[in-house]
Amino acid sequence: MLELMDKLAIVILNWNGEEMLKKYLPSVLFHSHEAVVYVADNASTDGSVAFLKEHFPECRLILLDKNWGFADGYNKALAQIEAEYYLLLNSDIEVTPHWLDPLLAFMDSHEDVAACQPKLLSVFDRNSFEYAGASGGFIDKWGYPYCRGRVFDTVETDYGQYNSTIEVHWATGAALLLRARDYNKVGGLDGRFFAHSEEIDLCWRLRIMGKKICCVPESKVYHVGGGTLPKANPMKTYLNFRNNLTMLYKCLPDNELKRAMRVRFVLDYVAALKMLFLERNKGDFDAVYRARKDFKAWRHQFDDDRRRIQGHREAKAELSRFSLLWQRYVCGRKEFSQLPQILHSFL
Repeated sequence: MLELMDKLAIVILNWNGEEMLKKYLPSVLFHSHEAVVYVADNASTDGSVAFLKEHFPECRLILLDKNWGFADGYNKALAQIEAEYYLLLNSDIEVTPHWLDPLLAFMDSHEDVAACQPKLLSVFDRNSFEYAGASGGFIDKWGYPYCRGRVFDTVETDYGQYNSTIEVHWATGAALLLRARDYNKVGGLDGRFFAHSEEIDLCWRLRIMGKKICCVPESKVYHVGGGTLPKANPMKTYLNFRNNLTMLYKCLPDNELKRAMRVRFVLDYVAALKMLFLERNKGDFDAVYRARKDFKAWRHQFDDDRRRIQGHREAKAELSRFSLLWQRYVCGRKEFSQLPQILHSFL
């Protein structure tokens, strides 16, 4: 007799996150009865695994042989799971009652949608959006990500102003519901990224494949954020710049790539000089320089990916047509609602 596939697998990737699991895993288990909950452990050296075995035996454990990072850690874990939907969930997420109902109902009724996210609010200020996803993500014409509720470092208070379900450019990897067949068809997360920007790259590839990405704010969760690397961290700066450039190289169409790369060359070094001379942050300056150097060195490792992505393009998957830097620093527009909205497609 064939075993039935699970409807939904919630997969929490863990690396030395025992304290986060103690604090937030109970809410996931209590409010997610319709799902099978997995914890995939990236070879933790703290007491995470022993803690889970003793206190949460109902969680299904996947033990990985080393720290594969966020991207390949999930790839290797999801390869061992059979389910209609995957829900990638950070270990520092506190969920709310019935949080899964709107997400699953939306996905079940929209076959053209490959992924969606709930609204992310901050654990520390529960009336404010959380930086890493807020109420849905977008990308400007030069590759800079921003969100409904967060533009650069300006995070808005949630007054319900972004409660509509909309199509977005990317959904946060902190709480990302994916249709398993689409995830597998597009090749999953790019493990070479290790961490940071990998979900934006994934969502962009799904959009190029002709699928939609959405935010369903009727569902909400609370996020600590920065659980693995603190915000002010040169490694985080390095990964963000290197991976963002790599994503542009893979996903931008031929007629936009060269110009975007020339503009980013200038903007990246302007940002690096600002870090060095205005912010007195040599660590981040060095990180940007190293990110650009390493991107140049490994760019051609992605030539086959680029040819495949561009050769099988089924949709334009456009970005926002404006420069976020111009809007923020020249026009003084700090909030999402102040930005040009013409390309933000509402469902």
